[in-house]
Amino acid sequence: MKTLSLLAVAVLTCSLGGCIWAPGQHLATGSLTRGNEADNGHVQLVPITPKLLAMDQATADSRTVPATLLAYKPEPYRIGAGDTLYITVWDHPELTSPAGPQQQTAANGRLVRSDGTLFYPYVGQLKVAGMTIEELRKAIGDKLATYVEKPQVDVNVIGYDSQHVMVNGAFEKTLPLPITAVPLTLAQAIGAATVSPGQANISDLMLTRDGHVYHLDLDQLDPGNSLAENIYLKDGDRLYLPYNDRQEAYVLGEINRPMAIPFKTASLTLTQALGRAGGLNQTTAKGKAVYVIRGAKDIETTPATVYELNADSPAAFALADHFKVKPGDVVFVGAAGVTRWNRFFNQVLPLATALSTVSTSQYYFDHANGN
Repeated sequence: MKTLSLLAVAVLTCSLGGCIWAPGQHLATGSLTRGNEADNGHVQLVPITPKLLAMDQATADSRTVPATLLAYKPEPYRIGAGDTLYITVWDHPELTSPAGPQQQTAANGRLVRSDGTLFYPYVGQLKVAGMTIEELRKAIGDKLATYVEKPQVDVNVIGYDSQHVMVNGAFEKTLPLPITAVPLTLAQAIGAATVSPGQANISDLMLTRDGHVYHLDLDQLDPGNSLAENIYLKDGDRLYLPYNDRQEAYVLGEINRPMAIPFKTASLTLTQALGRAGGLNQTTAKGKAVYVIRGAKDIETTPATVYELNADSPAAFALADHFKVKPGDVVFVGAAGVTRWNRFFNQVLPLATALSTVSTSQYYFDHANGN
């Protein structure tokens, strides 16, 4: 009986101490810094309020496409080494199709050599790299005028192989995209490469140009404002679309399906994150304890932030529907007090039963021996 009395004292002590011995995770926020400014601690606590959401939205609206990308306008196409040209001299098939008119057009094409030159009858070797189509047409016409009366010359590029945009990452087609006489837009490049829907993180397309990396969110570019149609690409540009396997948020605690959620877009809201994890466990979750932990990876150098959602009422999820979860965030739902008590008793009661059995056995043993 003394053993059971000690157990009762332990349970009472636990209740007076705020159930500190109850098993299960919970987030103690009393020691965290409150407000938007961190002190010397490693963590600050920020309530999710309409004001906070308005500030975040203003920051998001200010993220526009860099003006340098929108300002670039392509010049007329300039011929380069590797291009194949088809040169027509009207009324002179011997110049236009020296391989014979019955041959395919490509058989009569003229390849621009690696040094940027090509040979043409009665013109000789001509440096064509860097010329526009119109400049080359005039140059050939002027040279032929010595031998042909009023030559009518036309030039077409039938093989574009001198200028390319490189494509890598989570695209289904990663072959280089040629720059042609028709300007290539970012929208056209993405359409030709085809985004891999299950693997791509479309919130961080990287466009590398002249040694500078531009980070673009395809959600912001398409489809409503058509900004991707106004960004022209040029020779040497590189497009990299990262995979989403390293971009995850983690939903833990009193959730029906704790899980890691891969990022495909930047528009994952707290409501969506909780919904994908099956929602709060209605039996065990403490409605007020929904937290988003951000920046824990760099906590040694930069204070982490814990965003707190007061979810006592369903109306709180109107705020959650506008709060954006970011890659690396940990969404944590704490346990209700009664849940932690239940877990405590589920572990203590078997022990109490065992102690009671031992005490009873000891009692009968002592009486059997006349003690």
